[in-house]
Amino acid sequence: MSQSTSTSGADQALVPLLTRIAEALERLAPPPDRPLDFGAADAFVWHPDPDRLEAVPVVNRVDIMLLQGIERQREILLDNTRRFAAGLPANNALLWGARGTGKSSLVKAAHAAICLERPGELALVEIHREDIPTLPRLLTRLKGEARRFILFCDDLSFDHDDAHYKSLKAVLDGGIEGRPDNVVFYATSNRRHLMPRDMIENERSTAINPAEAVEEKVSLSDRFGLWLGFHNCDQDTYFAMIEGYVRHFGLEIPEDRLRAEAVEWSVTRGSRSGRVAWQFIQDLAGRLGKPLR
Repeated sequence: MSQSTSTSGADQALVPLLTRIAEALERLAPPPDRPLDFGAADAFVWHPDPDRLEAVPVVNRVDIMLLQGIERQREILLDNTRRFAAGLPANNALLWGARGTGKSSLVKAAHAAICLERPGELALVEIHREDIPTLPRLLTRLKGEARRFILFCDDLSFDHDDAHYKSLKAVLDGGIEGRPDNVVFYATSNRRHLMPRDMIENERSTAINPAEAVEEKVSLSDRFGLWLGFHNCDQDTYFAMIEGYVRHFGLEIPEDRLRAEAVEWSVTRGSRSGRVAWQFIQDLAGRLGKPLR
């Protein structure tokens, strides 16, 4: 038997083994991405690596008319969202201010209100702060879709040595392609300029050209055409929030007792806000044996 015949026989013997290895690798590989049905839900969450949009059938939100003490912010954001859903020009929006004052609740409630007016036309897509660098990939998936999208980032902020803000600046309106016409960006933050004050002051004190260094950081917030400020509420507004929830959920309690317990609750928390009011209502409903539906 010649050497070439022997080699050919060995190669043939390897074929079944190589076939089994290839089949095993195919089983281990993730399945190919299925086309996403953007009509399957009104809200999605973006997950990178691997890139995917997860549908959210039921969004955790409250009715927009239950949001008390932020009537002006509510009307401005509703109007901006309504124009965007109608295909008209609209601004990116930054909702900034104290914790628990209804910033993210307003975004979700405004989206729900417009969805009732224009069913199937507007979707909410949440992206987490740490995933901001993947925004260009998300926009590539959304661009060209018939549906319009609010990209929503809750509690957006940037710390020292965090370069993610540059990705966001380019996406909002500074890149070559710009922002797709069917996408608008809404963000909430405890910081008006998205940077801690000491970070801005440090830039001023250490940079060769302090003004330019600060401008580089602060200019990110300028990319939001709409700024809405939120602040801790006074006691009358706090009572209005709680009484609105009590009526909405049918909680039966005398008004004097309700107010006394609400004051005690706010004192123990050290603040009055929409979040504190909602937490009080959850506690009250539990004590009354009444589900919040």
